[in-house]
Amino acid sequence: MSTPQQQLTTLAQSLDTLRGGQVRIADWSAQARQASALLEALPPRYTEVLLGLLDRLESSALFSEESCSFSQTGLLDNLALWLDKARIQLGG
Repeated sequence: MSTPQQQLTTLAQSLDTLRGGQVRIADWSAQARQASALLEALPPRYTEVLLGLLDRLESSALFSEESCSFSQTGLLDNLALWLDKARIQLGG
């Protein structure tokens, strides 16, 4: 099993590939949802926020950027911020 820090690093690296279009949103979202060691190491509010962001990101994938009520780019920026705050929370 991966450590929380390893899962965090993997998600951060794969977020870059998601931004570049090399990973599907559904695949990245599934990877984030399965990062159980990471989510268990963080306070519960982190899981709540992440799941909300993932739900919106998955919904945004169903629509074009113009017809969606929120920006995929903004959601990806928020996920990057979540990863940064999780890194701080984990102490590194």
